[in-house]
Amino acid sequence: MRFFVRIVFIGIFALGAFYISFLQDDSEHVKDSKTTREPKSIEVSSTPSKKTVILERVYVDGEVSEEILYENVHNIHSVKNKYRDWQIVQMDEEQIVLQKKINDISPLLKANGYFGITDDGTISIFNGKPINADIIQSFFQIDIKKLEGKKHEELKKGIPIKSKEEFDKVLETLKPYSIQKQQKLTGS
Repeated sequence: MRFFVRIVFIGIFALGAFYISFLQDDSEHVKDSKTTREPKSIEVSSTPSKKTVILERVYVDGEVSEEILYENVHNIHSVKNKYRDWQIVQMDEEQIVLQKKINDISPLLKANGYFGITDDGTISIFNGKPINADIIQSFFQIDIKKLEGKKHEELKKGIPIKSKEEFDKVLETLKPYSIQKQQKLTGS
């Protein structure tokens, strides 16, 4: 559940930042066009300024990786051209933060991620086998009594995650056992 909340929050934040940046540009253009009737010119600096460029990759499992670069930036249009598949989520005098949604699981998950179950029956992803590892992400609580014994044992030992397909398959297989879903069906 937290995964979906994170993705929704990041999406809303990105859309808000994107909307505000265009809204401000449009309002300045309207103000300028009322007085001079000429479109606002694009500022092009002959001397680039050194900025920190942060590239955030957001994976389907909720993991976010950051790459920090230091680049000479002439103007915002040069950044948009260089990073066409990225969205600008934050920008100030010193740094520009760009974000890209990756339709795959994170490298961390591919290398060491395991689906497992906590003591209270919450399906989680662990950094390593569930017995002695940290939780990376939690999803939903399931009714352990209705889960097959074999599947419960697999979750206790840990189910390795090597691809997005495996990630999706395990979650889809376990969703019918979700306590929230069962409460909605029974009306409790």
